[in-house]
Amino acid sequence: MLQTRDLIWTLLFIGCAASIQVQITPTQGEISVGESKFFLCEVVGDATDIDWYAPSGEKIVSSQDVFVSRTDESTSTLTIYHATVDSSGNYKCVAKSADKEAQATVQVKIFQKISFKNAPSLQEFNEGDNADIVCDVVSSPPATIFWKHKGAKIHVAKDVRFKIMENAHLQIRGIKKTDEGMYTCEARVMARGEIDFRAIKVVINVLPTIRIRQAEVNATADIGTSAMLACDADGFPEPTVTWARNNVVLETDEKYSLNEDGSELLIKDVTKVDEGDYTCMAKNKAGEKEEEVSLNVFVTPRITYLNNQTASELQEHVTLTCEASGEPTPAITWSFGPRVFTEREQASWTRPDTYESLDGNVVVRSDARVSSLTLKYVQFSDAGQYLCTARNPIGQDSKNMYLEVRYSPKIQGPVTVYTWEGNSANISCEVLAHPGASVVWFRDGQQLPSANTTNIKIYSTPTASYLEITPESQNDFGSYNCTATNVIGSESKEFLMIQAEVPSAPTVEGVAPFSSTAMVNFEEPDSNGGVSVLRYKVDWRQPGQDWSSREFEVETGTNQIILTGLKPETAYEVKMAAVNGKGDGESSPSTPFTTKPIREPSAPKLEAKVQKKGNALKVNWVKQDDGGTPIKHYLVRYKPKHVSDWRPEIRVPHGSDHVLLQALDWNTEYEVYVVAENQQGKSKPAVVSFRTAMQPTAIPEVGGSGLGTGAIVGILMVVFLLLLVGVDVTCYFLNKCGLLMCIAVNFCGKTGPGAKGKDIEEGKAAFTKDESKEPIVEVRTEEANPPTQDGGAPTEPSETTPLTEAEPTSPDTTSPVVNSLPTAASNSTPGASERNTAAAVESAKSAAEASLPASAGSKDSGPAPAGATSSSTPDVGPLVDLSEGASLTVAPPKAATAASEPDAKAAEPKESTGSPSTASTAQADIKVAIDDKANANDAITKEANATETKEVKEVDAVPNSTTEVKTVPNEAPVANGNESKA
Repeated sequence: MLQTRDLIWTLLFIGCAASIQVQITPTQGEISVGESKFFLCEVVGDATDIDWYAPSGEKIVSSQDVFVSRTDESTSTLTIYHATVDSSGNYKCVAKSADKEAQATVQVKIFQKISFKNAPSLQEFNEGDNADIVCDVVSSPPATIFWKHKGAKIHVAKDVRFKIMENAHLQIRGIKKTDEGMYTCEARVMARGEIDFRAIKVVINVLPTIRIRQAEVNATADIGTSAMLACDADGFPEPTVTWARNNVVLETDEKYSLNEDGSELLIKDVTKVDEGDYTCMAKNKAGEKEEEVSLNVFVTPRITYLNNQTASELQEHVTLTCEASGEPTPAITWSFGPRVFTEREQASWTRPDTYESLDGNVVVRSDARVSSLTLKYVQFSDAGQYLCTARNPIGQDSKNMYLEVRYSPKIQGPVTVYTWEGNSANISCEVLAHPGASVVWFRDGQQLPSANTTNIKIYSTPTASYLEITPESQNDFGSYNCTATNVIGSESKEFLMIQAEVPSAPTVEGVAPFSSTAMVNFEEPDSNGGVSVLRYKVDWRQPGQDWSSREFEVETGTNQIILTGLKPETAYEVKMAAVNGKGDGESSPSTPFTTKPIREPSAPKLEAKVQKKGNALKVNWVKQDDGGTPIKHYLVRYKPKHVSDWRPEIRVPHGSDHVLLQALDWNTEYEVYVVAENQQGKSKPAVVSFRTAMQPTAIPEVGGSGLGTGAIVGILMVVFLLLLVGVDVTCYFLNKCGLLMCIAVNFCGKTGPGAKGKDIEEGKAAFTKDESKEPIVEVRTEEANPPTQDGGAPTEPSETTPLTEAEPTSPDTTSPVVNSLPTAASNSTPGASERNTAAAVESAKSAAEASLPASAGSKDSGPAPAGATSSSTPDVGPLVDLSEGASLTVAPPKAATAASEPDAKAAEPKESTGSPSTASTAQADIKVAIDDKANANDAITKEANATETKEVKEVDAVPNSTTEVKTVPNEAPVANGNESKA
């Protein structure tokens, strides 16, 4: 490229010889606003000056926007920085050389690229407004604008709400929430094929709306309650909710509490001053909305004034006043006992109301929150408590006041009293008075009791005085005076004591006879003699025979008497007399009647009673006339009323008076027939109907004996504790562990079962190691042919076990234990040998008992009888019984769990029979092995167990058996809780 240019310049130089040529590269220039560009001016020929001229014709001088530079003698560069619209035009490059001049021009065009000058990416509008979506585009030539919504081109012809304005803005009239979304503003320049766009997010804000949950809220004041006012606000964006009262915004404090979104206002401890209107305000970008909520505060009635009053009898009037507060205004009523005084309508300060009693003595007036009760001409009966009650829809309040009426005594009580000589009677003088009155009794002007009266006593209470008189003669009957006096006045009253008489005769109205009974209907006597009739005496007989009598107690409301035990088809006559405290009255005239022939019995009287179970019934009956012959039995049938079939008939013995029907259907009506039967036949059925109870949903408690939850829990706890104790005892005996084991070792100093053998081994080892200990006697037995355990043979001997400690004498002194084995072939002398043996045994026993601790002793301190099992503790080897005439007995050790009775019996020795075979084989080599320091006078035979088994066997008189008595060192007792004990 460079060679070609050089060639062109050479040709021009040759062709033009001495002329100057100017060329601008590039020949044209298009610059976008803001861009920079340079132009190169090249000169052919010798040029002294190369200058650039602006479109205005002025020579360009380098500046910040335009810069001219001479690179060499033939070139000059024009640079335009950050071109603007004003930078466009024709720029000229002029080259000069002496008198020669050449120039070239270049046209610079400045164009504007598409530029979005004002097109916010987020534009917000309020719903319902005419929205103007702004998109200002700058370009040259001007760009064509297109609008899209959610990717689709907007056709303004299809929706009149949309319009593209002259400034290319998009207008939406009455914009809706559905118009919200992404809009695209797209700009195009067709001449250059240039396109650009901007995405605009349109957000529609919605004015808040408020929904009041409750326009009026009612609350009660002064009872510590709270009131909640609530409003729910909707809108976009989500509005903020605040509350205000009297243009003061409320915030959370001791009085008010707001939830997180402010929609609920809680007013604490409502009082009357909290009543009023509260404003709920919701605000967002779209605007603000307000709604009112009314709080109505009601006040429970409270009686604020009510005082006790005092009046005197026959005072002209007295007024009781009761004042109460509350909202709404409470209605006030008065009551005195069962009497209620109230207004016909609720009173108010504009319409007071008046209530007046029928007798005109009580007037009630109410005005607003005050009510007055006026008593005219006060009487003593007006005294007492008056109740004032104030009520409104919220509640009520009541208070009592006491009206004290001072009045003179009023004497009450029965005027006449009946009695008879020798029977005490009381004359009651009941006195009503305020203040209290004193009572005095008089008879014929003389105050009672007097010195001449011994049969009169006076008893007094605060409200009455009783005169007790025991008449001794007719003179004691008559008039008695009671006089009561207080500071107001006095009153007297005469009482009469009258001689009582026997009652008059009752009237027999008729007799209804049956076969063996008769019902006597009668009228009470006209006169009871002044005192109550206590009973009736009835006499009856067959004509010409003696009277039979029976007395019947008076039953209120019953004028019938049943005679029983009569004979069928027999004539009788009956008469009656009334009896009171004075005595028997006259008898009524006799009334004849004849019993009926023998027949079937009368139907019994029935009474049904549903039992506590609800579906069981007890039917009781009362026997009526048996028809002249004994009743054999009762027949009972029953069934539900809605079915036709009877349940199986029940036959009840004649002596029974009830039957119990169980397992009945729930909530079912039953009918029961009961028939009495004698030899003549059956009575008419007695019928009773009843309904069983509804079936309970839970089993009810019967008689209050059901177990409650606490009792069941207690039983379960006891069972659980018993199981724990059982497990602990089992562990104690089997595994030598558990709570009992710890207690036995740590507190009682005892060892568990199974530990005793171990203690014995340890004790034996200790004795073996320490030869300085005093010796004790050890008994071992040897058998050439050990007997079997069949037939109650003794058990095997135990391991070597110390029997007892020797008495602490001298180191070379031993305490042997001697055992005598009398056999059929024994040659020992009975006298000396037995005495020596007995002495040795007693010495050994004494030494053993003395060496034992008191706590290790046997329960029975005495020696065990011959043939009996030793009672010593199992830690100690058996003692040898040396009683006379008995075969050798060795008691086996007792097990830790207490040997059972069969084991004890098995341990008893067998007596020597003395048969020839026994006598021939019973010769035993008796070998007495005693320590070198010991001296024995008598030979003692014992058999040693070569295998050192753990149980001591009974030694019987058998051939070839030897018995040894050895002494082993005795270890001093160590108080470790596990030492061997005798």
